[in-house]
Amino acid sequence: MTDPSNDSARSGDIRTIVHLVRHGEVHNPNGILYGRLPGFRLSETGQDQARLVGKALAGHDITHVVASPLLRAQQTAAPIAEEHGLQVATDEDLIEAENQFEGLRVSVGDGALSRPRHWLKLRDPFTPSWGEPYLQIAHRMLAAVNTARAAASGHEAVCVSHQLPVWSLRRFLQGQRLWHDPRHRQCSLASLTSLVYEGDELIDIVYSEPAGASDPTVTGA
Repeated sequence: MTDPSNDSARSGDIRTIVHLVRHGEVHNPNGILYGRLPGFRLSETGQDQARLVGKALAGHDITHVVASPLLRAQQTAAPIAEEHGLQVATDEDLIEAENQFEGLRVSVGDGALSRPRHWLKLRDPFTPSWGEPYLQIAHRMLAAVNTARAAASGHEAVCVSHQLPVWSLRRFLQGQRLWHDPRHRQCSLASLTSLVYEGDELIDIVYSEPAGASDPTVTGA
């Protein structure tokens, strides 16, 4: 009988990497917070960014690609999957955060935030009161990561999602408070937040920007 303590293939020795990818730039000429609204596609720049991510991951051992159901995430995932001869799966847990300002302009000075009728929505920045709770976002994102990790056990997976969900999960995994200043998010367009696991243990988080840096405060990010 084999001694499991000497088995190099036991689950604790299996390294799996889950790459969280934020979608590329979106065509948004009216500058609204588009949130979960359907039909918002990648701009030409966003398509270029998606291709850059695909090339950056071309030499990786990727066996599973999954994306938020929203069009911009699906379009970002497509060239990554193509590089590896894979189909893009869909996971609702990767979707953008729910937000009560969806469809409105929220820029400083001329947006919805300057109108008194919206101020009640801003009463609690810690939950937050205007949208999906940060903890709920982190928990559903972790569920999506665990599903992808199981699907790609011993290899690498790609999960394409959105800025706030990716950043919320990262802060959760790092044991940081979930409420934060959006201006300080480290999650550029088409960036990679790579979670490295040994068995079930998260051993590292590596951040990279294959498409370059972008402004974390861009409307609708």
